[in-house]
Amino acid sequence: MKQKQVLVVNGHPDKQSFNWALAQAYTDGAQKTSSTIWQLNISDLKFNPNLSFGYRQKTELEPDLLDAIDKIKKADHIVWVFPMWWYGYPALMKGFIDRTFLPGITFQPVEGKAFPNKLLKGKTSRIIVTADTPRWYDYLFMKSPTINQFKKGTLQFCGINPVKVTYIAPIKRSSLAFRNKWLKKVSLLGERLN
Repeated sequence: MKQKQVLVVNGHPDKQSFNWALAQAYTDGAQKTSSTIWQLNISDLKFNPNLSFGYRQKTELEPDLLDAIDKIKKADHIVWVFPMWWYGYPALMKGFIDRTFLPGITFQPVEGKAFPNKLLKGKTSRIIVTADTPRWYDYLFMKSPTINQFKKGTLQFCGINPVKVTYIAPIKRSSLAFRNKWLKKVSLLGERLN
């Protein structure tokens, strides 16, 4: 059986955040398996988050982004850990997606067709998102914009499927017991590579 390659991407800019602890918990759990595990903290990368010319003109990729793209392409399973801010994800993470999920890298437009070729087929993913908004409110009233944008509009658009979601809320004023419970759950997800 092929050894799995797992990439854990942390989209939170603050090293003291609960998201960093969650990313580490998943990584620690996954390291109990025989898989190859990489952890990528977006805030540690040196890159311009602006896709300066859109798709009109190529923006040269910095070495950190080339390395990240290589890991995305090699990974069988990609885990994304990030907070939901203003019903989206952090600006630096958005810049990372804009700069790495590019035509010819994660999808390939096809002349005369509405949808592109999906270049990340065969990969699976898990989104671990933290929020202060209760899940029922995000789902019923807001229609889950962050999850829909990232799961459907980015990952599945490029062929990653299935994409499972873990929604952890509310974080603000949460107890130590609440956080420890979630750290254990996320570590178990890592052990199961789920």
